[in-house]
Formats: sequence, C-alpha cells, structure tokens
Amino acid sequence: MDSTGSAKGNQKRSPLDLIMNQLRRKAIFTERKKPAVSRLFRQSESNSKRNGEIPELKESEGSEEKENSEPKKEVNNMDDEIGSVVGWDRVKQFIEKLGKTPHSQNLNLSHCDLTATDVVELATLLPFLPQLDVMDLSWNDLVGGSLKALTAHLQHLERLRVIKLCSCRLTAQDLTALGESLDCIPLMEVIDLSWNVGIGAGNLRDFTSRLRPDNTLKELRLVDCQLSETDITALSVALPMLSSLEDLDLSNNKLLVKGMENFTSSLGSTPQLKSLKLSMCGLNKDSFSILGQALRFITGLEQLDLSCNKEASGGLASMATNLTHLKHLKSLDLHLCCLTKEDLLALVQVASSLQELRELDLSSNKGVGDTLQDLLHTLPLHQISKLPLNNCALSTSACHALAANMVNFKQLERLNLSWNKCVGENLREFLEPMKATDSKLQELRLSSCNLTTEDVLHIESACQRGVLSRLKQLDLSYNGSVGGGGWTSLFGKAGCLKNLEELDVSLRPAACLSASPWLPALLEALPQLPCLTRLSMQHWAVSSAEREKLEKILSKKNVILECEATPTSKATAYREVL
Repeated sequence: MDSTGSAKGNQKRSPLDLIMNQLRRKAIFTERKKPAVSRLFRQSESNSKRNGEIPELKESEGSEEKENSEPKKEVNNMDDEIGSVVGWDRVKQFIEKLGKTPHSQNLNLSHCDLTATDVVELATLLPFLPQLDVMDLSWNDLVGGSLKALTAHLQHLERLRVIKLCSCRLTAQDLTALGESLDCIPLMEVIDLSWNVGIGAGNLRDFTSRLRPDNTLKELRLVDCQLSETDITALSVALPMLSSLEDLDLSNNKLLVKGMENFTSSLGSTPQLKSLKLSMCGLNKDSFSILGQALRFITGLEQLDLSCNKEASGGLASMATNLTHLKHLKSLDLHLCCLTKEDLLALVQVASSLQELRELDLSSNKGVGDTLQDLLHTLPLHQISKLPLNNCALSTSACHALAANMVNFKQLERLNLSWNKCVGENLREFLEPMKATDSKLQELRLSSCNLTTEDVLHIESACQRGVLSRLKQLDLSYNGSVGGGGWTSLFGKAGCLKNLEELDVSLRPAACLSASPWLPALLEALPQLPCLTRLSMQHWAVSSAEREKLEKILSKKNVILECEATPTSKATAYREVL
C-alpha cells in the first residue's frame, strides 16, 4: 500500500516539478552560505509568490520540518533587515533635507523651520530610531500645537534621555501630550522647555500634573517661560515627584515672595539637587532670606546662581549664615546683585567654610572694591579657577592686594579685571608672580583698564616666559592709550600663544586710530596662531589694501573678522584735531 501510494504520488508530479525543486534546494543552500549583508539585496519568498513563481512542494512531513523551518526564519530576519535599511534611508533623507547631519543617537533639528507637516513626518520615522538618546527640536516656532502627533510615537524611543523644545511656542495641549508620554520613556533625564511663554499663565500644571513618583528626571529647565505664581505653585506641588532632580533652572521668571515661599517649602523633597539657577528672577531682600532657610535641606548643592537680581541689595547679609550648610558648593554667582558692604562682609565671615568653592562671581558689584582684601584672606585661593572682578570699582590698594595673592591662585583659569581703571600701569604686579609651570590661565580679560604701552609689553614678557601658553581668550579692547609699539611687540611674540582662539583689540566706538603702524606685525603673526577662530578689531582705521590682505589671510584659516573699519583718512583727520 505504501509503495503504491508513493508511486501514485510521484506520478502526479511532473518532471518539471522535480527539476524546480532541485534548483530551489540548491539556491537555498547557497543562500545560507552568503553573509547577512548580501541577503538584503535578494527578493523575499513573499515577493516570489506575488510574482507567480512555483512554490516548493513537500517530499515528506519530516523533510518539511527539517528543510523549511530555517528558511522561514531567514526570510523573517531578512524582512526586518530590509525594513530597517529602508527606514534609515528615509530618516537620512528627511534630516539631510533640513540641512542637518543624520545620527542614530542624536537627532538635532534645532533652527530648521519645522512645520506641523514635518512633525507628523518625523513621527512616522521614530520606529527607525530605536537607539535615539537625544532629541533637540528647539527654535522651531511652528512645532507648537502639533507636538501630540510626535509624542504619540515616543514609545519607540525607549532609550531617549534628553528632549529639548526651547522656543517652540508650546501650548497647553502640547504640555499635556508631553506629560502623558513620559510613562513610555522610562529613561528620560533631561527636559528643556525654556523660552516658551505659553508655559506660563497657569499652563505648567498641564505638564507637572502628569509626573509620576517613579520618574527618572534629573534636569528641568524653564528659562524665561513667564511663569506666574500659579505655575510656581504647580511646580512646588510636583517637586515631591522629582526625587531624582539634580538641576533646576528657573532663570528669567519673575518670582514673587509668595511664590518663593511655596517653592522653597518643597525644595526639601529634592535631596539630590546639585544646581539651582534663579538668575534675573526679581528676587529681593526678603526672597534671599526665604531661600536661605531652604538651603538647610539641599546640602548637596554644588552650583547656586542668584545673579542679576538687582533688588536683592542687603539680602545676602541675611542669607549668608545658611551658606555654611552647603559644604559641597563649587560655584556661587552673585554678579549684578547690587551687593552692599554689609553683604560682602557677611560673605567674608562664611567664606572659610566654603572649602570646595571653585568659582566665585562678584562682578558688577561696586562694593567689592572696599572688601576684596578681607575676602582674599578667607577664600580657598589655591583651588579657585574662576574669579570675575570686572566692573567692581577696585581701588589701587585692592589691586595691590589681588596682585600680591596671584602666586596663591594655583588653579586659576579665568581672570576678568575689565572696567577697573586701576589695573592700568599696575599690570606688571599681576603678571610677574605667575610662573609658567603653575599657570593654567585660559581667559584673560582687560577691557577698558587704561592699559599703557608698558602694560602690553609686560603681557609680551609673560608670553615669552610661557605664562600665557594655555590662553584661549585675550580681551584687550577699549585701551586706546596703548601705542603702536606695544601692539607690534605683542604680535611679534604671537608664536607663544599657540592655543589662542579669540583676540579682541577693538577701540571704543568714539575712537578713531590708524592700525597701519602695527598691522604688518599682526599679518605676520596670524600664521603662527593655528587655533584662532575670532579676531575683533572694531573701529580701527585700515585702508582698503590693508583690509584685503587681512581678509585674504583670515579666509584661509576660517577666522571670523569683526572689523567695522574706518577709512585711514578719517583717522588722520581725527588725530590732527586732537
């Protein structure tokens, strides 16, 4: 019976069937030996069926399972690979159309004039970006109102950690959609919604009310969002949900006293907070006092930015004692806070407890000039890396005291003494104590310091000694009293400034001097400055021929030139009038 049945089965199959079967088995065997990449370029079995090709017939049930199980698996893998390649090609085409470079982990589409249609198209491409880590759609005004089309597909981005939507004109509906999508993005750490005025007026709660206690958010930035007291209250309610928060930036939002009370009362719910920025928030003396009480609960704080709060005069005196709780504070920014002498003396009293302080910004506070000497005795100078003292009305005695302590600044990287007239004729005292082996100075700003030719010669000497070998930014602008000989000598030692990136020798807008005496030295120096990216020489008078030579050299080095040049004839006339 079996032999008869088998014979009958064989009689039903034509010789053509047998030949085709053998060809297919041979093709499958060959295909298995090919690398995975080559399989991307052959048609799938489903395509063959659609084209009317003859399917392979089964010889027996046992051989079917043995021979056909692996080919089916290969076909499925092949389809996935083909889909992935085709999808990535679509992603590349979309991103390159917007003038950006495709990257599987970093999607940067900022400043691309995205439309609502683009957002919808981008949403369809998200399944092909499973490795995406950062998504930046900032500075696209038309994204607002269409964000839900994108967030509905964020479940494909399980590795997404950073999303930036700065200046996108976000609406309340966008905030709701973003908040609802957080549940499907388990690794989200950074959300930047800065410069979206639509977040204010009570709309922030549409986002914060969706936060869950198990979220992993570490950074939240809401700069200049016109937050109201209602918004600050909503944020305060949400802070207990943000136990992992490390960085909070509310700068450029008007924070009234009542809002500050609500906000600071919840800061204790963020024990991991390391950076708090409240710059230009309209904080006053009472606000500083309220914040001071909250500092006891965020002892891990490393960066505190209270700058540009001009109404805070006298507030630091009431807050200073609480700074002693911040044992790990590395950066304190109080520039442009109209600090009084009492404020600064209070800071002097607690400065010795700030043993990890690296950066202290007291610039644009006139009272610093009278208290700097006392402050220098208590600060951990050996680890200070940034000390801006520009526009601090430093007295001659304060300058001498600072110069005498320059030898103690072992880690100093940024020194800004601009707009302190006493620096002129005293620059030698600052530079001579510095040794090449210890110097880490990368930024030196001496704008409008009444520098003389002799001062610039001391800078030249410091270059020769290697003190400025790491310098990246050098600002000598608004020092019109420096003679041509000083500039010529300085540029003659340009070879010692191998790391210099930015150089500024501009004059005041009202000044008008000829650059001809020292321009040849600058032209010779430029090839010796391999890292230079920006040269500013505003308001210097140059001839058309001189400017042509200058631009020719700079164009080869891709250096940005800032020079609203004045004709040399006008400069000559100006000097004759003087």
